[in-house]
Amino acid sequence: MPETLERVPMRDPLTDPEQKRIIDEILERNKNIPGATMVVLNELQSRIGYISPAMQAYVAQKLRIPLSELYGVLSFYSFFTMTPRGRHTVKFCMGTACYVAGAPQLIEKAQQILGIRLGETTPDWSITIEECRCVGACSQAPVVMIDDDIYGRVRPNKLPQLLRKYQRQ
Repeated sequence: MPETLERVPMRDPLTDPEQKRIIDEILERNKNIPGATMVVLNELQSRIGYISPAMQAYVAQKLRIPLSELYGVLSFYSFFTMTPRGRHTVKFCMGTACYVAGAPQLIEKAQQILGIRLGETTPDWSITIEECRCVGACSQAPVVMIDDDIYGRVRPNKLPQLLRKYQRQ
C-alpha cells in the first residue's frame, strides 16, 4: 500500500489517460457527498475492475480521508479487489454444504487444470479463481459460480470442460 503517489507502476490505471479520466470523473461527481467512500469504491470497482494501491492513495488524497480508512473498507468487503482479474472469475462456494460436498477437491482440480493458485489469474488473463462464502444454493452443492452463472452439483471430472468453455470465450 503506497503512502504517496511518487512511484506509480507503469501499468496502473492512473497512468492510462482514459482510465485516469474515468477515475477523476467518479471522484469529481462524488467528492462532496458525505460518506462518499463506498460510492466511489463501488463505481471504481465496476468501471476499472479493481482498485490498485496507487489508486487507493489517489482516492484517499482526493476524498481527504486517511489511506488506512480507505484500505480498511477495501479489505473488509470481499467484493472489492486490489489486483486485476481475468476476463472470467471462477468462485468456489465454501459454505458448509459445498465444503462437505467436495468444494476443496474442485479447487484442487481447478488449480491443477489452470496452473494457478486461489486468488491468481491465468497468464492469458482469461480466468481468476477465488473462494467465496455461501451463495445460497446449498441444495445444489457443491456450487461453482463463473461470472454471474451458477453451476450446481459440479464434480471434478466435469470441471475441465466447464473451464474450457470460459477459456475460449
